[in-house]
Amino acid sequence: MALAFDEFGRPFIIIKEQEQKTRLRGIEAQKANISAGKAVARILRTSLGPKGMDKMLQSPDGDVTITNDGATILEQMDVDNQIAKLMVELSRSQDYEIGDGTTGVVVMAGALLEQAERLLERGIHPIRVAEGYELASRIAVEHLEHIAQKFDFGPTNIEPLVQTCMTTLSSKIVNRCKRPLAEISVKAVLSVADLERKDVNLDLIKVEGKVGGKLEDTELIYGITVDKDMSHPQMPKQIEDAKIAILTCPFEPPKPKTKHKVDIDTVEKFQTLRLQEQKYFDDMVQKCKDVGATLVICQWGFDDEANHLLMHRNLPAVRWVGGVELELIAIATGGRIVPRFQELTPEKLGRAGLVREKSFGTTKDKMLYIEHCANSRAVTIFIRGGNKMMIEETKRSIHDALCVARNLIRNNSIVYGGGSAEISCSIAVEAAADKYPGVEQYAIRAFADALDAVPMALAENSGLQPIETLSAVKSEQIKENNPHFGIDCNDVGTNDMREQNVFETLIGKQQQILLATQVVKMILKIDDVISPSDY
Repeated sequence: MALAFDEFGRPFIIIKEQEQKTRLRGIEAQKANISAGKAVARILRTSLGPKGMDKMLQSPDGDVTITNDGATILEQMDVDNQIAKLMVELSRSQDYEIGDGTTGVVVMAGALLEQAERLLERGIHPIRVAEGYELASRIAVEHLEHIAQKFDFGPTNIEPLVQTCMTTLSSKIVNRCKRPLAEISVKAVLSVADLERKDVNLDLIKVEGKVGGKLEDTELIYGITVDKDMSHPQMPKQIEDAKIAILTCPFEPPKPKTKHKVDIDTVEKFQTLRLQEQKYFDDMVQKCKDVGATLVICQWGFDDEANHLLMHRNLPAVRWVGGVELELIAIATGGRIVPRFQELTPEKLGRAGLVREKSFGTTKDKMLYIEHCANSRAVTIFIRGGNKMMIEETKRSIHDALCVARNLIRNNSIVYGGGSAEISCSIAVEAAADKYPGVEQYAIRAFADALDAVPMALAENSGLQPIETLSAVKSEQIKENNPHFGIDCNDVGTNDMREQNVFETLIGKQQQILLATQVVKMILKIDDVISPSDY
């Protein structure tokens, strides 16, 4: 590399051997793209299933994350290749839309790319491969509808929902507590669900965590927790039948918006100013008392004088509460957020059956619990754990379980897990391939082979012989015409996923196949990679 100057004195760089460098085009570009996609899928393959391994990710700041959630792994990986970024976005799309199956969708896309590479080497045009994949994905999605089963649930019969959430949690670090965590997740979703409209607003479920205790101490609170304590140590720690004033205005004298200065040259003037300030505080506290408030929650802080007056007037208060928490408190208690003291009225007060301050362990950590609220459609899942990494991973696991419960409320169709749905689809797609006379039938058969990658990865990660296990399960499905046979990852002794109670949501499985097919089609149609240096 050498530095040179043009006739106007502008510098430019001469790179040696530039003329020998070639740009990837055609089949070479497609193979390079497929290699990049397969590399990402290979990373996640070992994390699939209940016996999948975890990944430790270190950020540039030195923060360490341990997880086997596909979306989190890819989100935190530093990916430069543009095709690999498509795989990251694929996992993110599955996470946003369904919330679960983020690892499986990438493994499936990687298997489809691997099969496509073999077809390209045999001289089949990438467009014909893409068209064959599209046909096969439609066959697979229709077959999933055919083998799906519906189940009934309700506020009194939550067992089907719990079993499905347990399947999701069985592949996480928290699988030793999967039953209690699944029950907490289902109860939380049903608390905020509108069963008539089949809609769930997950924003009403707050997931909080605090280091200490053990995972079994995780609890569901029918109300809101706030990571604050009472503003004065002598204020009461428990208030029953609380009437809550929710304020976004500070307990302090009004300030002019212009720049100002007050000159005080005598003791009398200072005394007058102090009395005036005290009167302001007195009026503010009296307004809260007059409307019948027994607890004040304020977004801003207040000084010691206001704090002393609140304590002296027997009006407990909490300060520096965040805006998101204020909104949730207002929803839960049925109160209104008040921006000015003049607008405070008894109708705007929130109501809660119990407000209590709780201490944790030997530390000085305290939290405020607002329970038995007027509107119980805002709940909190409070997680305990031995360290911060455990709490963060539990939050991710519970998010997946909440999404699965929400999906089942929207559409109560399920398919059986353990790779049984993929094996059944593979058999159906293979059988349908002969009906297509064109070159597409090669791509349809390749799609059927790619579907086997998920059960094969499950068997491999569980320490089983992958090819033997898959062949045995496949022949069992064909022989007995039973789509419920899958990989016995937990070594229960039966391959029937119905007996093992391993369920997955139908819409989650369909979304996996459709998203993986779309991304693979996009990658196959790229035949030229142009970088800025090529302009």
